[in-house]
Formats: sequence, C-alpha cells, structure tokens
Amino acid sequence: MSVSLAVTHLVPLAKELDEDKVTPGVLGFIVFAVMALAVWGLMKSMNKHMGKVDFKESSDPDASVEETATDAAGRTTPAKG
Repeated sequence: MSVSLAVTHLVPLAKELDEDKVTPGVLGFIVFAVMALAVWGLMKSMNKHMGKVDFKESSDPDASVEETATDAAGRTTPAKG
C-alpha cells in the first residue's frame, strides 16, 4: 500500500518536467537504490554461507577416483574394499 502511495506522489513530479526530455528521475533512483541494497544483502549472505563451507583435501594426492566414495551427506571417504 505504501509503495503505491509513494508512486502516486512521484508521478505529478514527473509532469513538471519537459515532456520531450527523458530522465530516470527520482523513481529511477529509488528503484536503483533498492536493487543495490538487495544485491549488497545477497552478497553479504553469500559471504556468510561460504564461510561455513569446510573444504578439506585428501592427504594422499595419488588417490584415484576409484579408491574414494561419496556418502549420503556428500563427504568423500575411502572406498571399502
């Protein structure tokens, strides 16, 4: 409700400008600012979640793909032989 109210107040401001001149105006700035804040929030959240990722390499660099198996949780474990 408040967004539509804000837009109705911004539309008369656009009528005061020259009809032949195209500018983004205040509404364009507000939309851009909201999108920038959303991207910033998503990047901050992604950074937090990527910090939780625990990546460990296997200690044996010569281990082949056949010698390892993946369990249900996605962890790589040595295959049982």
